[in-house]
Amino acid sequence: MSETRSPAAPPSRPSAAVAAAALGLLLGLQPLSTDLYLPAFPALTRDLAAPMHLAQLTLSALLLAFGAAQLLWGPLADRWGRRPVLQAGLALYLLASLGAMLAGDIRMLVAARVVQGLGLAAAVVVARATVRDLYEPHEGARVMSLALSGLGLIAIGSPLVGGWVAQQFGWRGTFAFIALFTLAVALFVRLRLPETLPRRDLRALHPPTLLANWRRIVVHPTFFAWASLSACTYGALYVFLAGSPFVYIETLGLSPAQYGLVLVTSSLAYLLGTFVCRRWLLRHGMTGTIQRASAFTLAGGLSMGALSLAGVQAVWAIALPQMAIAFGHGMHQSCGQAGAVGPFREQAGTASALAGFMLAALAFGIGRWLGLALDGSSQPVALGIAFWATLTALVGWTLVRRHGSPLPAAAASR
Repeated sequence: MSETRSPAAPPSRPSAAVAAAALGLLLGLQPLSTDLYLPAFPALTRDLAAPMHLAQLTLSALLLAFGAAQLLWGPLADRWGRRPVLQAGLALYLLASLGAMLAGDIRMLVAARVVQGLGLAAAVVVARATVRDLYEPHEGARVMSLALSGLGLIAIGSPLVGGWVAQQFGWRGTFAFIALFTLAVALFVRLRLPETLPRRDLRALHPPTLLANWRRIVVHPTFFAWASLSACTYGALYVFLAGSPFVYIETLGLSPAQYGLVLVTSSLAYLLGTFVCRRWLLRHGMTGTIQRASAFTLAGGLSMGALSLAGVQAVWAIALPQMAIAFGHGMHQSCGQAGAVGPFREQAGTASALAGFMLAALAFGIGRWLGLALDGSSQPVALGIAFWATLTALVGWTLVRRHGSPLPAAAASR
């Protein structure tokens, strides 16, 4: 063991409040990357004379880079420690945000968003791995829920701020705001978040070791159950994020500011879900919480799909069902992100990376589909959300129910 592991610069344990605040800010960069510029999405498309499939790439390409880069950042974080990877990722994300602000055409913007995705991946991988460094899975789910409450506050503020900034300063102003926010986050985590990796894995980047770790993690039933839950619930959210600006603004006639207000209703429901999650975890455990959350997800998905098939095109027909889905999403992600890395204390960075890659690859595929499916009506978005919400509930009631207990990897392989 001494040949493959070495102590990191000795880890210290921050308070739960500091850990949750840091994790919330780091994870909050993800909705900031998407929600803040959504009110400006149609205007951006017009200003850069971009075809729909390239406009969608400003979102889906970010997520593809975000997913793929995690496969590298995770092992790097296991090898060199959490802080160096985090600091490099935040610096890259900040520079890319400035590049997006200055982009002269849609292809330059897509390229800047790809680099943003690379930096974002480091922040999210380290955040998830830090939870496992500091806490056992059940406790980690509670801390993750607290962190995701902070993320929910960022998600609430992002469309409101984005709508106002877009109206005052145009779409470029949204990326300037993201750059300033990122600088503040980088300063906070540098000052308050210590190194948390107990021991560096000196062979984490060795190809045979890396491939063996990937295989052991991917075939682990607990990992697959929780990672699938996180991916499916994010699939429903991503259809909403990528498609709703065009439905609400162009089809239903809302202004960017009005759209931001409607988006807040979903974020408030998500925030409520993270609060309820912490209560239900104490009473019902992780799998019991997901069984109950899945009922809300399914109800929202089926009602949205039914209203769409009935020909109802109205703000409430999407916004109300989406609130039920977002409520469940607050619990699915809190438990899913903690549960996926639960069995892998020694390879938490690598497990976090693989879970994130699954999620982002799925979102990229959905983005490409949306670029072809959007037809000026609300039906493609509504039916897409309904499909992924239903699949989320099915995963929660089958895979998570059967394999959700986060047993150690060694125990599962026997």
